[in-house]
Amino acid sequence: MALLTVVAVFGVLMLLPRGAPATIAEQRARLPPPAHCEDEVEGIWRSHSYWKNHGQWYLFTMEVHRVKGDPNRLTGTIVSHYWNGGPNDEEPPRCSPGGYRQIVRMPGAGSIVNGVVTFGGTSWTLERTFCGPPTAMYYPDNFSGRIDPDLQEFQSLNNDGGPAVNVPQVFRRIRCLDPDSQPHIAVTPPAYEPPGHSACSWL
Repeated sequence: MALLTVVAVFGVLMLLPRGAPATIAEQRARLPPPAHCEDEVEGIWRSHSYWKNHGQWYLFTMEVHRVKGDPNRLTGTIVSHYWNGGPNDEEPPRCSPGGYRQIVRMPGAGSIVNGVVTFGGTSWTLERTFCGPPTAMYYPDNFSGRIDPDLQEFQSLNNDGGPAVNVPQVFRRIRCLDPDSQPHIAVTPPAYEPPGHSACSWL
């Protein structure tokens, strides 16, 4: 009976999605050096990821502010710059038939409570179309997770009510709201096993 249990567990593990750890490491490698800021959450945050199943690249930039008079509430903006391409198209390729590249801007709102952050778009507008027809539909992104103060990373999951279901999204704070602040360069990323498609192990 014990042997059958071990075999069954091994079989389940073999069926789990592969390649996620490399994806997280690659996301980190694409990002600029972190900025060390006085405030825990305020600043400019950047994420750069490839959605392999959709053949899409996403470059997210969040500007996050605390709401005056209610420091647990957050406000700001999210800019989503996305394009289609292969795994090597880290930078947008030239426009070609069937290609698309768009920039969408979202007003952002959220909260920070006991280190847990939620920040998402409340609506969206198309800011620019580089390639392809202007998009007629976009699901506002909603990120939730925790901030690692040593790495200046917001280790989040994206759930947009559409194709993004618990998608790991690593944001790094790249600039403080104080223009005189200096970046903190030295980073030693910890070992990290990201969640599967429907897990929430970061939260």
